Amino acid sequence: MNVLVTGGAGYIGSHAVRRLLAGGHGVAVLDNLCRGHRAAVPEGVPLIEVDLRQTDLVRAALVEHKIECVMHFAALAYVGESVNEPLTYYDNNTGGTVSLLRAMDAEGVNRLVFSSTCATYGEPESMPIVETMPQKPINPYGWSKLFVERVLIDYAAANKDFAYAALRYFNVAGSASDGSIGEDHEPETHIIPVLLNVALGKVPKVTVFGDNYDTPDGTCVRDYIHVEDLVDAHVVVMDALKPGDQRHYNLGIGQGRSVKELIDAAREVTGHAITADQGPRRAGDPPMLYANADKIKNELGWSAKITDIKQTIETAWGWFKANPDGYGDG
Repeated sequence: MNVLVTGGAGYIGSHAVRRLLAGGHGVAVLDNLCRGHRAAVPEGVPLIEVDLRQTDLVRAALVEHKIECVMHFAALAYVGESVNEPLTYYDNNTGGTVSLLRAMDAEGVNRLVFSSTCATYGEPESMPIVETMPQKPINPYGWSKLFVERVLIDYAAANKDFAYAALRYFNVAGSASDGSIGEDHEPETHIIPVLLNVALGKVPKVTVFGDNYDTPDGTCVRDYIHVEDLVDAHVVVMDALKPGDQRHYNLGIGQGRSVKELIDAAREVTGHAITADQGPRRAGDPPMLYANADKIKNELGWSAKITDIKQTIETAWGWFKANPDGYGDG
């Protein structure tokens, strides 16, 4: 199948490209490179440097590369930034997807795998999160993704040949097992890369925001899924889509890891004493967030293979040690 990967020069998208290639699919990448990295795209894979909101250029890419399915990762994804710049997030994430769908509609491309987020659930009243829980985002980032899910429902109702899946997940972690690609954000807000940057001496310490939550060790608990498991799920879902399908799945390992557990694991993996300072709670940080992924397991047989947080950190550490400056284009 010929697949267009939007955001394919980014962290998750670049891993999806490699997974698709390994599965024998034809791949083209569409990315405006505002936060992606040209070096993350494998040699020989077409990179179309276009913004999703440029509908006519997206149409041209679909035609040129004979695209049959779109795997859609392109999005802005900083929660704090979305609060400060909501219009930017709605324009890019929601508006960009509407533009993509217009292009797909015009060219008869009727299969989409959408990278959504568990942020659409907001602050659920119980754990783990299941797909039937109410979706009540608490920030513009979550709303920008939930609006896309609503658009997909309505578009599918009008186009009976259209098939889509919306995949919701929380924290993605780790790097390619062979160390060839990894995580490189600016600014870096994900806790595992921050911990590894402390180990590398690039930043002096990590701040733990709150130690008095109602959790086993007082620190926040989150679901960390390895990036290779995540993109594997995207491909499994893509292969399963039939005309008219509307699928919604949570992705995760089914259990949470605390901030303290992450720090201890990173110290063990790296062999470095990672300095951790205590800070105040952040507004809006729920004590625990983790997903139940039984639905996709029961329907499609997918489940995460990497559930040991140390193994996840080991793959990330391999990338960070070999590439302390990331892709070197920042």
